[in-house]
Amino acid sequence: MNPTTYAFLLFVHLASAAFWVGGMATMHLAVRPAAAAVLEPPLRLPFMAAALGRFLRGVDVALAALWISGLAMFMAIGGFRGAHWRIHAMFTLALVMTVVYGFVRGRAFPRMRRAVADKQWPQAGAQLNTVRQLVALNLVLGTLVFAVALVGRAG
Repeated sequence: MNPTTYAFLLFVHLASAAFWVGGMATMHLAVRPAAAAVLEPPLRLPFMAAALGRFLRGVDVALAALWISGLAMFMAIGGFRGAHWRIHAMFTLALVMTVVYGFVRGRAFPRMRRAVADKQWPQAGAQLNTVRQLVALNLVLGTLVFAVALVGRAG
C-alpha cells in the first residue's frame, strides 16, 4: 500500500474514532446531565431519544469507517504476524466496543424509543439509564484505545 493511501486510511480511522469517542463524551458528560437538570421526564426523554437517534446514525457511519479503514491498515502491515502489541490490543478493544454498541443500538435504544412513543416514562428512563451505563463503558474503552495507540508508539 502506498504511503498516501495509508495516510488517508489513518485519517479516516482517527476522524471516525474522534467522532465516536468525542460524541460519547459530549452526550454523557454534557447533554444528558443538562437535560436532566432542566427538563422533566415528559420533555427530557423525547429530547434524549431524538438526540441519541441522531448521534447513533452518525456512529453507524463512523463505526463502518473505523472497521473498513482499520482492517485495510491491518492487512497492509501483514495482519497479526506483522502487528505490534498495541494493534492486537486496539483490535480486541474495538471488538468489545462494537459488541457493546450493538447492544445499545439493537436493544436498549429501540426499547427506549418505544417506551418514549408510548409515554411510559419509567421504562424509558430505565432504558436511558442502560444506554448511559453502556456509553460510559464504551467511553472508558475508547479512551483506553487512544492511550494504547499513543503509549504503544513510545515503546
